[in-house]
Amino acid sequence: MNRARLLMIGALALALGAFVSILVYKNLQGKSPSNNEAGAEVMVAADDIQVGARIEEHNVRTATFPAAGLPAGAYSKRSQVLGRGVIIPIVKGEFILPSKLAPENAGAGLPSLIPPGMRAVSVRVNEVVSVAGFVGPGTRVDILLTGTPNGSSENQTTTVLQNVAVIASGHTLERNASGEAQTTPVITLLTSPEDAQRLTLASSEGKIQLALRNPLDTHQDSVDPANAKGLYKGGTPAAAVPHPIRPVKHKAEQPPPPPSVLSVEVYQGDKKPDVVKFPDQGNEEPK
Repeated sequence: MNRARLLMIGALALALGAFVSILVYKNLQGKSPSNNEAGAEVMVAADDIQVGARIEEHNVRTATFPAAGLPAGAYSKRSQVLGRGVIIPIVKGEFILPSKLAPENAGAGLPSLIPPGMRAVSVRVNEVVSVAGFVGPGTRVDILLTGTPNGSSENQTTTVLQNVAVIASGHTLERNASGEAQTTPVITLLTSPEDAQRLTLASSEGKIQLALRNPLDTHQDSVDPANAKGLYKGGTPAAAVPHPIRPVKHKAEQPPPPPSVLSVEVYQGDKKPDVVKFPDQGNEEPK
């Protein structure tokens, strides 16, 4: 009796377990996105693609993902990405998106990194000018000029440009993966056409220096030019320029006009007339 009861309980437990397993399997299968929507083929990077590189056949592979989870603009055909220049590094397995590629027919290399309306200008530098080699692609700098302005006999340093993007260091279009400083003789900057003219003129007028800045600091500071007099404190002040002393002009006092005299001729017989003079009473000042 007890044995039959145990067999019945065991059979009932197995049936209940099988029923619960079937329910769970169907529930999970019903939630699977592969059953609800078909997958879409998109282009992903087959290996790491560096900045300035041209996408080749071996750089791309096809992967299938649910359409709802795809980023906007993901390419579905190889012909859409082959031959395009890369302007942002693409990691292996990452989606190839329009924001990471140069426009069609824009080519690869440095020209593909120049946005419309901007110019790439290179300046010659050394280890000091390039801030010990820490000025590299992706950094931002200020351009300082030291020279002698027209009409001045002493050097002066002024800030020519601020917050200028560095897009290349020598022939390199991206940072060193190890983060080490690399000294190169040429730095390429991204500027507007007007700033390109100022930078070229500054390079010929005097000595330029790059000042590395925090990439998050985009504020344009108002900096006055610096000269040698402003560097030293407590020195002998410059002599004041003497002003010429102008003599004070005093008005000369005019002498009073002579008093008016009234002349009267007096005749006595045939004698020569005598002249008698009397002061003019009308011109005398009242007492």
